[in-house]
Amino acid sequence: QVRLVESGGGLVQTGGSLRLSCAMSGFAFDKINLRWYRRTPGRERDVVAIINGGSRTTYYTDSVKGRFTIYADNAEATLYLEMNNLQPEDTAVYYCNAGANYWGQGIQVTVSS
Repeated sequence: QVRLVESGGGLVQTGGSLRLSCAMSGFAFDKINLRWYRRTPGRERDVVAIINGGSRTTYYTDSVKGRFTIYADNAEATLYLEMNNLQPEDTAVYYCNAGANYWGQGIQVTVSS
């Protein structure tokens, strides 16, 4: 059974940090793209960061470059998103994604000004 379970969200002040985790099981993730998306009210989910499970090549949307880091721990079967210098515009529901079809349930991140 495929499962992606996010954790680590919450409320943080501007300039603070959070680390999101996505525990993955039920599929082989070492050869596919792993992604973090976020959705704010009224918008579709936007991609935040991508890492290839094999090559570890990464991509970041411009607004998070230099502040967010995506990485994966194969031994722990967990995808992470380290978020630093958080800003109010980072407030969103964050989702982890694997390949084309596998999604987590989403987790709220709220940055207070």
